[in-house]
Amino acid sequence: MRLWTGWGVWLERLNLAIIVPAYNEEKTISKVVEKLIPYGKPIVIDDGSSDSTSIRALKAGALVVTHSKNLGYDEALNSGFRKAFSMSYSVALTFDADGQHDESLIPIFLQKLNNGNDVVVGIRNKKQRFAEYVFAWYTNVRFNIKDPLCGMKAYKKNIYELLGHFDSYGSAGTELMLFAAKNKFPIGEVAINIGEREDAPRFGTNFTGDYKIIRAMLLSLC
Repeated sequence: MRLWTGWGVWLERLNLAIIVPAYNEEKTISKVVEKLIPYGKPIVIDDGSSDSTSIRALKAGALVVTHSKNLGYDEALNSGFRKAFSMSYSVALTFDADGQHDESLIPIFLQKLNNGNDVVVGIRNKKQRFAEYVFAWYTNVRFNIKDPLCGMKAYKKNIYELLGHFDSYGSAGTELMLFAAKNKFPIGEVAINIGEREDAPRFGTNFTGDYKIIRAMLLSLC
């Protein structure tokens, strides 16, 4: 099925998996899934939620992968990528469940993949914490990647297959992107505006979140 997006881009709807990690996101998940369906197949990973996240995602039209307990952001994405690429999808795009991301930008991400990039990374108009600026400084200097922690990224299947996984060390969603950068694969970027969150930040608050991000950056140095 081909879908005209209005951006001058034809999307192969059945070729795009949109991976949505979710933990207790019953307030926003239905609306997010409904907005994503015109662009591809939403795959929601319910990471041990205690609310109705799974039920609402299913009713809205998503494929749902359920964790029996909370395993964290990176493991949720691992499950989503395994599911997407075990099926017929050749492109995976990660998307937050909290309603902050703008689904209308998906065609721009895909156009950049069509133009020869293997990974496309969002550049947010604002960041949440000091550690994010530190990580962004490092990746900008080394790889010319301005916002490594943006949750909206798109990947071709070949990059995932070369590494063999999405994450192996708790990289805060950055390992596969950095693998592509270290191996000189083309990486595109798209500026995005971030809306207001309706829940807690996905990396935790204050010290906990900064620790996870700095740890991920240090482990990525090798």
